[in-house]
Amino acid sequence: MKAVVYSKYGAPEVLQLKELDKPVPKPNEILVKVFATSVTSGDVRLRASDFPPLFWLPARLIFGLFRPKKQILGHEWSGVIEQLGSKVSKFKIGDEVFGTTTMLKTGAYAEYMCIPEHWSQGVVTKKPKQLSHKEAAVLPIGSMTALFLLQKANIQRDQKVLIYGASGSVGSYAVQIANYFGIRVTGVCSTRNIEMVEQLGAETVIDYKKQDYTQSPERYNIVFDTVGKTSKSAAKKVLKDNGKFVTTKILTKESKELLLQARQLAETEKIKPFIDKEYSLENMVETHRYVDSGRKRGNVSVVIHH
Repeated sequence: MKAVVYSKYGAPEVLQLKELDKPVPKPNEILVKVFATSVTSGDVRLRASDFPPLFWLPARLIFGLFRPKKQILGHEWSGVIEQLGSKVSKFKIGDEVFGTTTMLKTGAYAEYMCIPEHWSQGVVTKKPKQLSHKEAAVLPIGSMTALFLLQKANIQRDQKVLIYGASGSVGSYAVQIANYFGIRVTGVCSTRNIEMVEQLGAETVIDYKKQDYTQSPERYNIVFDTVGKTSKSAAKKVLKDNGKFVTTKILTKESKELLLQARQLAETEKIKPFIDKEYSLENMVETHRYVDSGRKRGNVSVVIHH
């Protein structure tokens, strides 16, 4: 099978397309034919070993001190089950499934991979029927992060939320989810993404290139930093008394419940993945270069099988 691997940290050019043996599922695993994956900010961070100074050493100890332990990246995916391990009970051959590869030894930049039926850090479940594989593949990480942090902020109908980085992957889901729950959304993004964020459901959009959101006369129940580029002290200037600040800088948790929520929202067309660009497995270096550029809007999909 074809897979994109990397054996050292660095620029996108460290990624190499190789022929590997097709994996064989263990008793508790499913063999998935991967139809699509994505390139997330987490993928490019791991590839480059681009961790904040305080977390650099702990991260390298987890992910590989001198070279990456996990040589195939790809945090999220969608595909079809081709083979079952002897102890698998929740799935059958031919099921369309999607999910994550969190803390597994392999990722989704491959034509095939083995995924446990259950494991503590990541999730897998049936794919939303309404979505194509390339749409389903970009749903898990962004939508679960948005749901987790909005729930942590205890969202309530008729509240006001400011979403910083509203045109990114997490931001694009957060705008739609908040809108669905009856929350009035102000999005913060660059000039070129204003129309996109309005179409996602933001009531107001602040162009951060022209206006500092902390100077806004409006007061919000929640400030949601979806890109890790603002701070609690900055957000306090526009938060109401007892207002909440949440950020993707904190550790979020994946769960079956969150993925099922996201699936239901997608199946009822309350949220729709925004795909900026689509690439192939053979063009993974170019894909990573694009995500590195910081110009990504919503999600970038990588189609492996059609």
